Amino acid sequence: MWKKPWLLTQQWHDVVFLHWPIQPHELQQHMPKELKLDLYEDTAWLGIVLFKVKGNRFRFMPPIPKMSSFLQLNVRTYVTCRERKGIYFFSSDVSSTFIAQITSIGHFLPYRYAEIICSRKGNILSLLHNYRNTNADESFHVTFEPKAGEIESHAFEKWLVERYHSWVRGQKHLIRIDISHMPWRLQRVNACVETNTMAPFIKRGIQGKQPIAHYAKKKTARIFPPIFEI
Repeated sequence: MWKKPWLLTQQWHDVVFLHWPIQPHELQQHMPKELKLDLYEDTAWLGIVLFKVKGNRFRFMPPIPKMSSFLQLNVRTYVTCRERKGIYFFSSDVSSTFIAQITSIGHFLPYRYAEIICSRKGNILSLLHNYRNTNADESFHVTFEPKAGEIESHAFEKWLVERYHSWVRGQKHLIRIDISHMPWRLQRVNACVETNTMAPFIKRGIQGKQPIAHYAKKKTARIFPPIFEI
């Protein structure tokens, strides 16, 4: 995989990983049949990952205005497909209308435009997200304060974050996207979720429940051309 030419490169800043344990049957019914849940000690995990994208550009090209920087919030879980372990994205919300429009052509990728605002006061950051359409409103508000110093990533942390394949549901095909980057260097973070109506398809919900949280200051990633799984 790493020998093929990459398509895009991005920097991810102030990355916050938030995770909730979920009963497997709550997620499996909402995923493509080609994917199987990847469980950790018989438990499925739903993740909300938020970050700021900077320096987004195509290979051999400089950053393009309206595409180079935006906020992103992903709702995801962990899956296997043909012996590959990775991520399934239920949704990916971005603060750029341009990014959402060009990636939605032909229902190619499930990017959605959402109002996302991130503010900082000292070492405390606050992210406010609102996605609205005719079918549903989804909101998320979290404040977080990273703690200095790295933590030692044990098996569970590596299982959550060291994922280099992802799948999304296209209009006609399951689409796989591969990425490469150096291993994550995680920090502890005090995170308080104040509003959460994401993933409304989960009957028992994750609303009102505080997650397991991790933080990373920065990561540079390369993204490879999408592959249509048959």
